[in-house]
Amino acid sequence: MTVRVLLADDQALVRSSFRMLIESEPDLEVVGEAATGAEAVALARSTRADVVLMDIRMPDMDGLAATRAISADEDLAGVRVLILTTFEADEHVFHALRAGASGFLGKGVELSYLLDAIRLVARGEALLSPRATRTLISHYLASPDMTSTPTPALTALTDRERQVLHFVAAGLSNDAIAEQLHISPSTAKTHVNRIMTKLGVRDRAQLVVIAYQNGYAHPGA
Repeated sequence: MTVRVLLADDQALVRSSFRMLIESEPDLEVVGEAATGAEAVALARSTRADVVLMDIRMPDMDGLAATRAISADEDLAGVRVLILTTFEADEHVFHALRAGASGFLGKGVELSYLLDAIRLVARGEALLSPRATRTLISHYLASPDMTSTPTPALTALTDRERQVLHFVAAGLSNDAIAEQLHISPSTAKTHVNRIMTKLGVRDRAQLVVIAYQNGYAHPGA
């Protein structure tokens, strides 16, 4: 299956470079380019992209607002947002994850990893395994001005689902979780999906945020 990718960046040169890279892969296809956040939201709706590569700082509507708009649209439930940043994009990245982004990458990332990241996000797998993402989340949840909001729905989780949530927060894939718990990968995936349904989130990135906020993972662990 071909993964449909939407590029959202206000720099035409950046979009052109990403397009050339992505379209060199037989299983990836660029279906649109957006120079503003508003264009990204509109194109996400019209192109039915699987993954949006979203820059944070764009005119008209920034990437954070665009991510929130895409995540809040039930018709775009299958669209995954992958944030692209200079890696010093500070608190905006954390807030993008809370808004519904599936993960983030620094613009200086190795090209092969960018391609793999697009595929991972499209499958709904864990892009949060890179240490940098967990470190960023840890940093901002440990900040004195970052308030934690308890998630009441956690009481609906079974003991096994709480175990799985802990491993998701640690960045483990379904295969790795299965190995830790001596279950099949398909069973691990079922547990993850049930947790997301019970907590009302759309992907693993938001599960990680909830896990940190509620003590299932700890900054610096």
